[in-house]
Amino acid sequence: MSEHRRKPPQPQGGGDGRAAARRGQYDPSSGRRAAPRGATGSPSDYGFRSSGTDSQGSGDAERPYGSRAETRRAAQRNTGSRRRAADNGSHGPGGPAGPGRGRGQASMAPGKTRLIDYPRAHKFGWRRWVPSWKLVSGLSLTFLGSLVALVGVGYAMVGVPSENTAARSQNNVYYWGNGQQMVATGTGVNRQNVTIDQIPEAMQYAVISAENKSFYTDSGVDPMGIARALVNMARGGQTQGGSTITQQFVKNTYLSQDQTITRKFKEMFISIKVGTKLTKPEILQGYLNTSYFGRGAYGIQAAAQTYYGVNAKDLTPSQCAVLAALLKGATYYDPAGNRDIDPSATKEANYKRSHERWGWILEEMHKDGHLNDADYQQAIKTYPLPQGRKAVKGMTGQISYLADTAKKYVLAHSNITEAEFDQGGYQIYTTFDKAKVNALSAAVAKVQKARLDPKNREKDKYVQFGAASVVPNDGKIVALYGGAGYENNHFTNNADTSGVPVGSTWKPFVLAAAMQDGTYKTDGVGVSPLSKYNGDDNLKVQRPDGTFYLNKDNSIFRQRNESTHAWGYITLRKAMEQSINTPFVQLGVDVGLTKVRDMAHNSGILTDSMLQGLNPSFAIGTSTPSAIRMADAYATFAASGEHVEPYSVTAVKKDGQELPGFDKPKASRAMDENVANNVTDVLQNVIQNGTGQNAKALGRTAAGKTGTTDSNKSAWFVGYTRQLATSVAMFRENPKDAELLSMNGTAGVESIHGGDIPTSVWTEYMKAALKNSNDLGFPEATKIGQISDEAGAPSPTPTISITPSETPSETPSATPSETVTAPSPSATETCQFAWNCSTDGGDTGSTSGTTSSPTATETTGNGNTRGNGNGGNLFGGSTG
Repeated sequence: MSEHRRKPPQPQGGGDGRAAARRGQYDPSSGRRAAPRGATGSPSDYGFRSSGTDSQGSGDAERPYGSRAETRRAAQRNTGSRRRAADNGSHGPGGPAGPGRGRGQASMAPGKTRLIDYPRAHKFGWRRWVPSWKLVSGLSLTFLGSLVALVGVGYAMVGVPSENTAARSQNNVYYWGNGQQMVATGTGVNRQNVTIDQIPEAMQYAVISAENKSFYTDSGVDPMGIARALVNMARGGQTQGGSTITQQFVKNTYLSQDQTITRKFKEMFISIKVGTKLTKPEILQGYLNTSYFGRGAYGIQAAAQTYYGVNAKDLTPSQCAVLAALLKGATYYDPAGNRDIDPSATKEANYKRSHERWGWILEEMHKDGHLNDADYQQAIKTYPLPQGRKAVKGMTGQISYLADTAKKYVLAHSNITEAEFDQGGYQIYTTFDKAKVNALSAAVAKVQKARLDPKNREKDKYVQFGAASVVPNDGKIVALYGGAGYENNHFTNNADTSGVPVGSTWKPFVLAAAMQDGTYKTDGVGVSPLSKYNGDDNLKVQRPDGTFYLNKDNSIFRQRNESTHAWGYITLRKAMEQSINTPFVQLGVDVGLTKVRDMAHNSGILTDSMLQGLNPSFAIGTSTPSAIRMADAYATFAASGEHVEPYSVTAVKKDGQELPGFDKPKASRAMDENVANNVTDVLQNVIQNGTGQNAKALGRTAAGKTGTTDSNKSAWFVGYTRQLATSVAMFRENPKDAELLSMNGTAGVESIHGGDIPTSVWTEYMKAALKNSNDLGFPEATKIGQISDEAGAPSPTPTISITPSETPSETPSATPSETVTAPSPSATETCQFAWNCSTDGGDTGSTSGTTSSPTATETTGNGNTRGNGNGGNLFGGSTG
């Protein structure tokens, strides 16, 4: 029977039955055990109001019960069942507040209802943490409502961009180092908006087929593209492409180009509004009127005039495809090349990229039904090569190259894009000294006029010069010579491009590494310039393990000098003076070609301008740094081993605010002070007694080195005083393919050497640049290194220098000058490197030998061809 069913009261009596006995054991007076809950009958035990008296007697008397069940029912009537008490959160006697049994928890009085019931009340264990369906649905509705409200607010706050606003452009103003204005570039009108009816359908469909095939059917926003961009930005990478034409129109006209999540969301809102407020033709018109096509041309009308000299409405479908390809990136798709911005953007590489994309765009237009078969066949027949670059007003003479150098520095040291920069509004303060720039240009012109006659001598055609001047201990570029000028269709900056091997001007880095690090024979102890090495021609070059370098056909590689004169074992000082190759090739191997490379890099040469294979000829100038970098590296010797990165810009302002990133570079130690001073001492001897004697006409203390390369394709002179380091390069270049040509026969002589015309240009310039300045001399060099005698050669007391005769002899002698003329070996005799036949001669840094190249044992960074060799930190290419 259920214990909750009521029973009739049991008869009560005073007998000695079991009930009486049981009641007796609960008697408080017995002292054995306190009465259980509900057993005393008092109001305090049951929690209800006393009636004063009960049916058994006074209110204080204990009420007897006849059975155990009666006791339990009495307790239930007054306190409720234990299960109900537990349900109410009460686990103890005396009501809800008492301490209880069961879980051993204190009961809680019911609190106020919470707005969000989480964690959930009245649930225990894991159920407390599972949200109710009411909570989930409520939060979802709240989130969706907030999102809708946010989108509505964002949509309402943005406006539709105007292509007319984007058409505003300003001049960029460049200033000389003294703060005077150099030139203002940009006319502010190289953009003319045209209506959609003036844009050929072929141009419209070219960009649609190439960039956004669903343009006429999509909403104008690519959610997946935006999502990919956001994910990529969150990972710290670059945003990816895939934006619609509508989004690109918004970018062109309304937004900064900062790659931020905020900008992406703003772009999305504006694009949505543009898609609802403007028609598709209006959007396409705006996009084509605001896009950047390179060469400073914004919009299709400016592009048509810049590249083809016609109005936009007169463009052919084939021309339209070429211009549409430029939207992929004008730096890399302009067939004229843009290697002044990026060394990889050569004319050849750009033409190939442009041609391939041109063909692909026409094919896509045909496939999409925008070109019929006949029009497609006509368009694809011939690639319409755009016309060449044109000089911008004011950008003539050397000004064009100065502005070009400064622009690259700005782009490399800021977040400004080329398109933003070309929109103008920037003030660029440069390091260039107007007087020195004019002096350098005048020196080149004077020597050219005196020595070259391109109208009457075929070999004098296509001769070019590049030069740069850098201040030691500072790094600022004060002058450069980049070429004949944009107005003469010379758009390559010869002062800031690589591709011209430097020949023997590389040897000072080998000597510096030897004095700093020693060779494997000296256990790291520095080598003295008075150490002797074999200077004979046709030398077998020995590896540290005793074996010899081999050609590709496994024959022994032999290094050549310019002449066959038997020098025997001579000091490194004498070898530098007379620019003899064989001692420095063996010395470079003994030191370690990687250490030579590191010394050059620490001095200022970019790694990317050094050839990839570190074969023995690396030690004598197969690398191709720019004139700026060579001047900067020699400035490190002039500054007793302190190197400062070359720089051309001191400040950039826009809207009156100075932009960050243009602090003066800090100096670093490239080599030990005495190592640099000893290199300077050796190079002073080159001018006083060696191949650079033409520089003595400067009439002041100076140091320098000549360099000439294989087949007479280039000639250099790099020299310095305490105040100024200057490099001069001379070469011939085929204008069709930028291939270097031999200068044998140029200027009416059998061959051109670094000690000839380049030294004359250097001397003329330095006379003017240092006029009225003091001759500061150089710090005294102290004895350095260990005098070693290579291969145990006889070691008579060496002489520090040899005084040459006033008139250099025409045949090899004990002290031939660099102007010695000797028959140049034929290509088949001298070129033993299948991959590079670029150097030759006693002053040449020759790679000459008998067969193919020796096996390289060490490697370095990527090689480089004609292009910008100054790269990353300074001029937009790799940092090196």
